Amino acid sequence: MLIITAKVRRGRIAAVAAAAAVVCGILVTAGLQGGRSAAASAVVSPKGVRTNEDRVAYLESYGWTVSAEPISVEELIIPEEFDETYTQYLALQEGQGFDLTDYRGKRVKRYTYEVTNYPTGETGVQAGLLIFRNTVIGGDVLSAQLGGFIHGLEMPE
Repeated sequence: MLIITAKVRRGRIAAVAAAAAVVCGILVTAGLQGGRSAAASAVVSPKGVRTNEDRVAYLESYGWTVSAEPISVEELIIPEEFDETYTQYLALQEGQGFDLTDYRGKRVKRYTYEVTNYPTGETGVQAGLLIFRNTVIGGDVLSAQLGGFIHGLEMPE
């Protein structure tokens, strides 16, 4: 059996403990900052969207840069019965995880923002959010120009 003894002063133990604490603090801080950047790239929750800043942050979480204020705010009533004109729009919303059938007959607000960073450089593109009781229940990005388009909130590749 081999026994090794060492005489270590209290000052050295304190210095090593302090250095270990500093290293742990640096690692924890770096981990938190990495977590924040990962969270910043994730889509913001559709619940609790109360203010203009919340709506802009929600759209930014999809990668969009939008006007600071909405270019229009409309109050709409989701129809009790959906006709053929709604079929494609409902499919678009369902593809994003939104189910407008839960809101039949409900009064909602549509906030529309100008998109300033559409990947093709196209201007006049708008992002719209449907809000019911501080919750995003639908959204789209569209070009109202002749031959325009409409798609979900995800940035096209």
